[in-house]
Amino acid sequence: MNDDARPLETEFHGDASLGALLAALEPHVGKELLIDYGGRMIRPGYHITEIKAGSFVTLDCGGNPDAWQETILQIEDIAQEAEGGYLSVDKFRAILDQVAQRVELDAGARLTFEVGPPAAAMQIFDVDGLRMEAGRVILRLVARSAICKPRHRVRQEAATCCGPKSAGKDCCAA
Repeated sequence: MNDDARPLETEFHGDASLGALLAALEPHVGKELLIDYGGRMIRPGYHITEIKAGSFVTLDCGGNPDAWQETILQIEDIAQEAEGGYLSVDKFRAILDQVAQRVELDAGARLTFEVGPPAAAMQIFDVDGLRMEAGRVILRLVARSAICKPRHRVRQEAATCCGPKSAGKDCCAA
């Protein structure tokens, strides 16, 4: 498939799994992988410092239990020490493949990035999308906001109930 036939953007809107990101990157092997996070572009020389496979069991402020799998990629935004450019898509995928040989990585796990320069606190990001431009792939990350899950859940249910698909229903009546 030629580059012109590939989509220029892939949207995740903060809800990417490890498998979905790897699949979206697959056609772009050989291209540089840049990361746009927190309003800045990562520097050439960035380093994947740790990959974590987590299993979480929680209880939210409303007393609701939850459980999920998560893959966390920790990245240090450091300047390159020698000649060279950004990490390539194939090198990024190879690092994850190497980790997967020793640590069980769930392809369906929620994907989280922890990113920051050495002199600053790491920030937590979700994957917003991928954009292809000039032979490069730009991974766009968005900061993860804190939310009250019960309040968020009620708002989602109200939006579904009161949305256009449920016109004529009186589920929104007080």
